[in-house]
This record gives sequence, structure tokens and C-alpha cells, in this order.
Amino acid sequence: MANLNRRNFLKNSAFFTGAAWLSSSVFGCSSAVKTAKNSGPIQFLHGVACGDPLTDSLILWTKVTPEQQPDSVQLLLEVSENADFSAVKHQQLCLARKEANYCCKVDLSGLLPGRSYYYRFSDSNTVSAVGHGKTLPVGSVSQVRFAVLSCSNYPAGYFHVYQQVAQQQLDAVLHLGDYIYEYEQGGYATERSVELGRALAADNQGEIISLTDYRNRYALYRSDKDLQQAHASHSFICVWDDHEITNDAWTDGAENHQPNEGDYQTRKLNALQAYYEWMPIRPLVSGQQQSLCRSFAFGDLVDLHMLDTRIEGRNLQLEYKHYTDEKTGVFDTQRFTADLTNPNRTLLGQKQQQWLQTQLMRSKGQYQVLGLQVLMAKMMFPSELLSAFSKPGPELVDKIAQLTALKQRVASGDSSLSAQDKKRIESLVAYNLDAWDGYPYERELIYKTAQQQNKQLVVLAGDTHNAWASTLHDQQGNKVGIELATPSVSSPGIETYLKLNTAQVEHLASVLPQLINELEYCNLHQRGYLLVSFGKEQIDAQWFFVDDITKVVYQTSLGRQKSYKL
Repeated sequence: MANLNRRNFLKNSAFFTGAAWLSSSVFGCSSAVKTAKNSGPIQFLHGVACGDPLTDSLILWTKVTPEQQPDSVQLLLEVSENADFSAVKHQQLCLARKEANYCCKVDLSGLLPGRSYYYRFSDSNTVSAVGHGKTLPVGSVSQVRFAVLSCSNYPAGYFHVYQQVAQQQLDAVLHLGDYIYEYEQGGYATERSVELGRALAADNQGEIISLTDYRNRYALYRSDKDLQQAHASHSFICVWDDHEITNDAWTDGAENHQPNEGDYQTRKLNALQAYYEWMPIRPLVSGQQQSLCRSFAFGDLVDLHMLDTRIEGRNLQLEYKHYTDEKTGVFDTQRFTADLTNPNRTLLGQKQQQWLQTQLMRSKGQYQVLGLQVLMAKMMFPSELLSAFSKPGPELVDKIAQLTALKQRVASGDSSLSAQDKKRIESLVAYNLDAWDGYPYERELIYKTAQQQNKQLVVLAGDTHNAWASTLHDQQGNKVGIELATPSVSSPGIETYLKLNTAQVEHLASVLPQLINELEYCNLHQRGYLLVSFGKEQIDAQWFFVDDITKVVYQTSLGRQKSYKL
């Protein structure tokens, strides 16, 4: 397996190029009414989905569960411009093949821009749920609305957030990764899963490694009715993060992959195959080198560039412990700084980086939006907090409050402060080297490209399980854009890691924006989603939260509302 890398595999695989399972058709080019016939009963247990919208096409998806195990199941796809299918505009026969886990995708082209379409799958005895998708608009556009999601952990609690998103009026849903989690029953965020009726399936209770493992984990997640409702309501535009493979993944390995779990590349390709089977995403096409970086133009208003910051080209994450002498505790600042600022150190990989730079130069939209996984903002803390974070609890909040007060005194020019006091505030380190703070040189390249084109960036991010809003600046202090980050659907937030109660974590959220230069807002303890509305005059961001993912009955609340003019 030494020569099996992801790009070569995807490039040469009939599966990933769609030859094995993708149907293509032109809207309206269908003959008289057809009926799909199968030798045995089938069920649609996992709903329908739509994704990767273009101005003239949509990816339409479903999954069939046959009573028997034939090589393929025949389905009839019907498409209409109205929800009741009183006038069916398109019909075609398609196949759900055993080799693709009985997942079926149709790339339906010939559609009109900026239009809603309704679709369903059936055979002679069974009909799927009805799904809705929307194509991209062209020309002058007055508004574009996205719901932004990330980090949905089935055992952790109910998917109330998906139910709320299904009810919004949107142009698309952006899912920024961690759509599933790879851990075993009894592992991360499964503590109350049995009590909630959300334990992992009996045939899938170990950490997932094989293709069958990954397929079964998707099947469990997609059995959730709230998730099905969200998919049936909107076009999804998705990227993966690490947990679709395994925790803290990078190009050639992962923190949560051990030698006794087999070859990492094999595991990664198992994960990617299941992802392509189960997600409404357009497969690799001839001549395209990357699998997930792609752009979507919403008329003249928004150019959305979706990036893979996880496995396309990511170098191994740096860790502070690798630069600290075990005997003396002395930190090797010189070696760490050299490695951190190495111009060859990359998060995107050279090809994806060049692709993004080209897109930013060519794109004509008023807003240049990056959809990615990890935070781009500089989350820089006073260095003494690194050791404090290793001992979570109320004392950490007190220490952060003390440093915040000290920073305010420095900013006011308090002449009574000692040089040591000032050094405590000025000595800054990155909190999370897994994010863009661990890859600063490449971040500056992107910022420079945007500035050269006189374009401000809007970054939409996930990964952290918490809500954030930041103003982005380059190394010279010039504003280059804003970052809006969504909380998680259900994965536990920083309050769990830091072992803080609600009052303590709310206090922490109130002081952090005063301590971290680029940070303007954060919510560190609630699950929810981000709604972003782009208009000609401004961007409106709203964070919505649900009060309890461990109860069937819940309440929603509107958190921060913020308008931006770029």
C-alpha cells in the first residue's frame, strides 16, 4: 500500500469517478410513464437527499434496503416543479447497486437556475419521501441565505438542530464536517447514549475501520428522522473534517489510528468510499485533481469556495510537547518557531492552494466566502495559559479574568505596571495548532491574494463545537475579512472539556473577546447552528441554539445577531 495515495486512487477508481453507480440525465428528456420492478420488497429507511447544486443541475440521492440481496435494485426517479407532483416534469429509471451499498445518485442536468424542484424515488410497491432542492441563481441576486452546520454526534444527543434547519427558508445548507464520528460505544460522547436510545448499532459498536464499519455508521446516522428532514428540505453542500475518517487526521496518518488497526491509507479510502456513497456530493470528474475543493457561484452576490483543510495536503500537526525537554521542562522556542513558520508547511497542499488563489482572482461575486473546517482567526492566548488549560476547572476562568484585567491596564497605559506584567500579556501563543494557527505562512498567502484582488473574505468554519465571530487581520494588522463559526449539532463543547458549569462558562465567554485580539463573540456551552444572510448592503449573521439535546422536548433561542458591511 505504500504507493496508494488518495489522489491516485480517486483518479483511477471507477467508483470515485462515478462510473459504477452514478446516473446522469437531462431534465425533461424522459418518455412515457415508467414503473420500476424488482423481484422482492424494498424499503427507503434512510430518506432522500440533494446536494452540490449548480445553475442547471442537482445531485439527487437515496438509499434502498432490499429484503433480498440482488446485484441491483431498479428505481423510478420522478421530478416535479410542485410539491404535490400534480405535474411530473421528469421520469427516469436508475439503479441502486449492491457494490455501492444500494445507494443511488442521479446527476440531473438541464434544470433552470434559481428554481425549486421536488423529487422522489419508487418502485412498483414502495415510494420514498419527497425531497426538495434548489439550483444556483444567475445574474443579479439580492439575497443568499445559508444555514451552517458542523459536528453531529449521534450518541451524544438528539439532532434537534437539524429539525430547526429544515424549517428555515434557505438557498443551501453548508455542512462543514464531522458528519459522523468514528468512536466505539463507551467512547467519546456516548455516556448517555443508552439512556437516550441512541447507542451505536449492535453490529457497529466498535471503532469503525473497515468499509462495512463506515457504511453501517452512516446507516445509523441517516436513520435519524430530524437529519432526514433536513436533507429532504434543502440542497446540501458538504465537506469532510477528521471524524469522517478518524480524529486529528492528516494526509498520512491520524491521532486516532494505531498500528494494530491496519494500514492507514486503506482505512482512509474505506472512509472516503462510504462518504461518497452516502453523501449527496458530485463525484470526481475527469481532469479534476482534488476531490472536495470546489466553487459555487450564487449569481453576482456570493462565490462560495469549499476547501479540504484536513486530508488533501495537510502536514502533520505540531504539538507543544514535542518541543519541551522532558527532564528540564525547557521549551525550544527557536526550533518551534522555525517549524511553525516554515514556508513549505501546508494545510491545503500546493495544488489546492493554487486552485484557491486562481478562484479568488477569477471570481466576480460581491462576497468571497470560504467554507472550511477549522478556525482561520488568530486565537492567541498569553503563554502562561497553556499550562492552565491542562488543569481545567474554575481556577482557569479566574486566571483568564485576571489576565484580561491586566491587558486592560496595559492598554490604558497604566504606568505602575512592571515589565514582567507587560510581558505576561505580550507573550502570546496559539491555543490550537490543529487549526490555521498551526499553518500561519499559508494563511498569509491566502490573505495576500485576497488583498491583491481588493476582496474581503468571509470565512465560515466549524470543528470546535462552539460559536465564534472574529475579525481577520494579516501580520501587518490590515483587516482582510471576518470569520463566523458555527456551534455543533450535538457534540459537547468547551464547557465539558473545561469542567465548567453554565455560569462559569458564560463568564468565560464574556471575557475571552477582551483577551483574544481578533475575537468579537463566542458561545461556549450551547448546541446550535449559524444562519448567514448575504445582501447587497450587508451580511447578517444569527446564531440559533437549542437548550437541551438530551430531552425530546426542547426550546430554541436566538443568540448573537450581528451585521457586517464589507
